[in-house]
Amino acid sequence: MAQAQHINPDEIRTLFSTAMSEMYCKEVPQYGTLIELVRDVNKETLDADPALRERMSAAGELERLDVERHGAIRLGTPAELNAIGRMFAVMGMYPVGYYDLSVAGIPVHSTAFRPLEPTSLERNPFRVFCSLLRLDLIEDPELSTKAADILSQRQIVTDQAMVMTKKAESEGGLSREDADTFVSESMQTFRWHQQATVDADTYARLHDAHRLIADVVSFRGPHINHLTPRTLDIDAVQRGMPKRGITPKAVIEGPPRRSADILLRQTSFKALEESILFLGYEGAGKPGTHTARFGEIEQRGIALTSTGRELYDRLLSQTRTSVQIGPQGEGAAEYMAELDKQFTAFPDSYAELRNAKLAFFRYRAVPSRLSQEKAVSIDELTTSGALVADPQTYEDFLPVSAAGIFQSNLGSDSQSNASAAGNQTAFEEALGKQVLDEMELYANTQAKSLKHALEILGQCHLWNDEQLSSPGSPIH
Repeated sequence: MAQAQHINPDEIRTLFSTAMSEMYCKEVPQYGTLIELVRDVNKETLDADPALRERMSAAGELERLDVERHGAIRLGTPAELNAIGRMFAVMGMYPVGYYDLSVAGIPVHSTAFRPLEPTSLERNPFRVFCSLLRLDLIEDPELSTKAADILSQRQIVTDQAMVMTKKAESEGGLSREDADTFVSESMQTFRWHQQATVDADTYARLHDAHRLIADVVSFRGPHINHLTPRTLDIDAVQRGMPKRGITPKAVIEGPPRRSADILLRQTSFKALEESILFLGYEGAGKPGTHTARFGEIEQRGIALTSTGRELYDRLLSQTRTSVQIGPQGEGAAEYMAELDKQFTAFPDSYAELRNAKLAFFRYRAVPSRLSQEKAVSIDELTTSGALVADPQTYEDFLPVSAAGIFQSNLGSDSQSNASAAGNQTAFEEALGKQVLDEMELYANTQAKSLKHALEILGQCHLWNDEQLSSPGSPIH
């Protein structure tokens, strides 16, 4: 009997992200309201800006907009991180970047599992920000030991999900029938469980040490704590949330509003208070409440080179040093004004960003616009329209922004500028592989797209000149 044909990992990822979104809509109804708001804002933005619609369509960005989501989970042990990493690999998602959230006093470090190739990102750019609890940052040794013991007794991946994962690893993929089983079983890892795995006293101790520790340790699995749609105008979404009964956080994290969007802007609504049942009592257990799951929205701009990122980090640091936001959002207006002021130093057009080598682009050829047989420069080709430089969408995250979202949904909008105390080596040992360098990925995409476009235009003589002056790594 012939072996069933494997389906593309991109298709498995789409099945998974669709199932995840449907599940989360049922668990957190406000997420559905958020999706409707974002969809309305995106339509209004595109209707009002035909040039934006045309540019996104030509660059393959428009099709991914409605399906684009990112999720976030928090894991408790190295073994859990290893298992989750293997599951995501089945869907064509790989660890990119290392994020140290101790910058906000949050005892986790993280990576983002996401697709790598431009074609896969166009099909479905679903990504998951995955954090691992750092028990070494729990100050009470006895509590740290107790948390480790509790976590050692749980299994977050079902036996059947692991069978499908191992099958994909050994056979190089899954059939459609196996993929359906894999996705269905995977949902069990990420769904919400009202029944806690600890008693009320243990929960209180974990909560007092840090609310996030209680969230990670006290339940059967790493329930998805938010799903995030992508908007084209996050300021409009921020204004629109209260009109739909949703209370947003005080400030939008990341850079200010700009003509040429850079990196990532994020906002969210406050985490929901949900009823839970503790262990150790008669019947179903003693009732209590837990706050962890929330809604988030993001607006993605262009990926920055190391030079651009250094400028961004410096301007953001100067802003945060000048103005502090209080626990209840005090000083938010002053912070946003200072942010706007500081970022006047950052060029605000794609042409300026490209000329200054502050950002990454993806090139495509338009042969009909070629005006002469042999161009003298890349700039000549872009000016004529024969070579188009599309902004590369930033596919990753920002540690300070992620920390701000975490902090807001742990009950405070106050900012922390604590020094980082990351341990990437320990994280990668737990994962079982190295995390990938996002800068290298963007640089390779830029280089490959430019080389391909020059070949189509018959302008390969310009390739070496461009390589000598381009930021980032060479093609691999």
